[in-house]
Amino acid sequence: MKTDDRQRTLYRGEYEHDACGVGLVANLSGEASHEIVANGLTVLKRLMHRGATGNDPETGDGAGLLMRIPRAFFRKAVPGLPDAFGVAMLFGGEGEEGAIEAAVRGEGCDVLAWRDVPTDPSAIGQDARKVMPRIRQVFIARSEGPREQDGHAREQDGPAREQDDEAAFERKLLVVRRMVEKAAPGAYVCSCSSRTVVYKGLLLATQIERFYPDLADPDFVSPFAIVHQRYSTNTFPSWELAHPFRALAHNGEINALKGNLAALSAREPSLASPLFGDDLGKLLPVIRPGQSDSASLDNMFELLVAAGRDAPHAAMMLLPQAWGAKYHVARDVRAFFEYHSALMEPWDGPAAVAFTDGLSLGAALDRNGLRPARWTLRTDGLFVLASEAGVLDIPSADVARRGRLRPGSLLWLDLAAHRLVEDAELKTFYARRRPYRRWVEENRIPVTGLFAEVVPSGVPGDLVRAQARFGWTLEDVELILRPMAETGAEPVGAMGNDAALACLSRKPRTLFDFFHQLFAQVTNPPIDPIREELVMSIMTYIGNEGNILAETPGHARLVKMTRPVLTDDELKRMRNIPDFPAKTLSMYFEGELKSALDALAADALAAVKEGAKIIILSDRKVGVQSSSSRMETIPLSNSNLQLKTIPSLLAVAAVNKALVDAGARPSVGIVIESGEVREVHHFAVLLGFGATAVNPYLALATVTEIGKDDMVKAAANYVTAVCKGLMKIMSKMGISTLRSYRSARIFEAVGLGPKIMAEYFDGVTSPVGGLELEDIEEILTGFTRLTGLNNT
Repeated sequence: MKTDDRQRTLYRGEYEHDACGVGLVANLSGEASHEIVANGLTVLKRLMHRGATGNDPETGDGAGLLMRIPRAFFRKAVPGLPDAFGVAMLFGGEGEEGAIEAAVRGEGCDVLAWRDVPTDPSAIGQDARKVMPRIRQVFIARSEGPREQDGHAREQDGPAREQDDEAAFERKLLVVRRMVEKAAPGAYVCSCSSRTVVYKGLLLATQIERFYPDLADPDFVSPFAIVHQRYSTNTFPSWELAHPFRALAHNGEINALKGNLAALSAREPSLASPLFGDDLGKLLPVIRPGQSDSASLDNMFELLVAAGRDAPHAAMMLLPQAWGAKYHVARDVRAFFEYHSALMEPWDGPAAVAFTDGLSLGAALDRNGLRPARWTLRTDGLFVLASEAGVLDIPSADVARRGRLRPGSLLWLDLAAHRLVEDAELKTFYARRRPYRRWVEENRIPVTGLFAEVVPSGVPGDLVRAQARFGWTLEDVELILRPMAETGAEPVGAMGNDAALACLSRKPRTLFDFFHQLFAQVTNPPIDPIREELVMSIMTYIGNEGNILAETPGHARLVKMTRPVLTDDELKRMRNIPDFPAKTLSMYFEGELKSALDALAADALAAVKEGAKIIILSDRKVGVQSSSSRMETIPLSNSNLQLKTIPSLLAVAAVNKALVDAGARPSVGIVIESGEVREVHHFAVLLGFGATAVNPYLALATVTEIGKDDMVKAAANYVTAVCKGLMKIMSKMGISTLRSYRSARIFEAVGLGPKIMAEYFDGVTSPVGGLELEDIEEILTGFTRLTGLNNT
């Protein structure tokens, strides 16, 4: 299919999600046995009802197992293998063998042998056979001879040296896999590890044992097995999308995926790790375009683990529990999650995850607990966890302990220490491993009280004319802002929004009106923002460091805001925060809109290079931005220039894109000071395209005028209503935190053309086309003349 043809179809790969059955079985003793593999297959079969089939009832959505490498079995299958080797499990790649071997050798490794994995195609469905790839294993070893490990020499000897060498080889195999993926695009690498191997496919759970005869061999042994039966929702099943992936299996959806990917893309230029050294650049991009949400989570998890974090630590970073002010949690644990919230936004959504570092394994549940995970420990040390109870027949007399994962909880099976470590012990251990509480308390910018009180706003001049300049209507004031000022909540509408589409309206409409929110569907449930208030958060930061692979006190040096809505007084104080220089850039311009956007982005980037940590994009009466990258103070009332205002959404999109492209985005806050912003949707779109906070000065002036008897209460009610509205919007996507929603671009555009979408709103679909930048400029010019901007 040609690219143009694919773009004209209704299918969008980024909308793919899945809901499945996940399980794990292990010997706490760490002993490898074929019984574990057999039990894993039994668990998989009993989760079969959590899978699905299409028009071919014998073709499933996918099933598989992730296990420890059975070394004796592979030495029997491939005589001559050394003691230490890695295995790459490949789908496809026919004709690319030379490129694959060159990629392996290029990383200082040798290809020991190729093996065609025995399969029985008659065991699977007709549709699965039609697209079945060639399945092979590549055996890899480190080249002999002196070498440095991970860019620095090693001096220790004995077991410690051996353990470090094993970890270094595992990291090298991660690099090998990425280089193979780049060199051989026709090959899919199911796993490439010296510890684990994945057997999976477009199969039903009942088919995998017959399809892969290896799994029936008594010498195929493992101390654990992570299993998964896939049920895809509105997606196209494939061999590659079957779970488990390289480090985890996932039941659920990552609703915040687009925001997570945008944040990771902005951070990638800052990533650094002494364990990887120069090899880290070879891993970028960390997440390949077009992957599923589960595969992306897997890539992020394995990077954190390979870069030095323990697997439970990485799981707590990616799927943190709720820890807000109203949530009961120990102080050290709260500090752990507060510290890491500046490093990594939650990968939000319903999720039950089984994961491993190849040595031990664990499981975690998301903060909402919307996916089940029940476990049983047998008296002889056999442990089983699955999406439901009863996946293995265990008599009550043989049960030592049983339980279930609660929202935001996890457990860890330490096979080396032969222990089951549960949630409280794990979190306490990692919370006290470093002085996170001291780091947070000593480095947090003191903002308590700074954003606590809402101060009435004011707009110099005629309020009505100021409203007209930004396209306000009487409906905006009376039907939207008045209820918010009086009740502290959005107005309730019984019949929905029956206004004309912005692209079809004869009246001027804001650019916000061209964007429509997407929402969670089918197995991807929304959240009730009232009942789930404890797990929701609109807290936000300024000053995040980009290198999430490091842990230093400097990562806690942040401006912390409890909400993204700023009053005038709060914004005034933000302009004077020590160690966080602010630069204000005007959104007024003369001439062409494209040139103005380019100049605004260039000025923002120049300000950041000069040390600015906060960029404030303003359409107050502060002047016009000149082509010389300076702020010329030209009072609008005295200006003879034909001044127009850059739409705030275009301004934030252009600046955000410029900072991301320059690798400077993570540590910089983008604040919008605009009279254009009034509805909750306006805030949501600005935040969704990268804004850190918004000062709606004209809306605040309007509500204080409405509530003259108690202006502070009216302004506070308005801010409260906006915050409630933002949580309601996030909840419809199944997202709990603003940090996961920011830059997520979870919208669809109606009435905007392909050029403007590609330039400023990349990643958002606009199915019918429409206005381009020059059309918007023409509308702005006409509107400026109509409202008499220069005489305001």
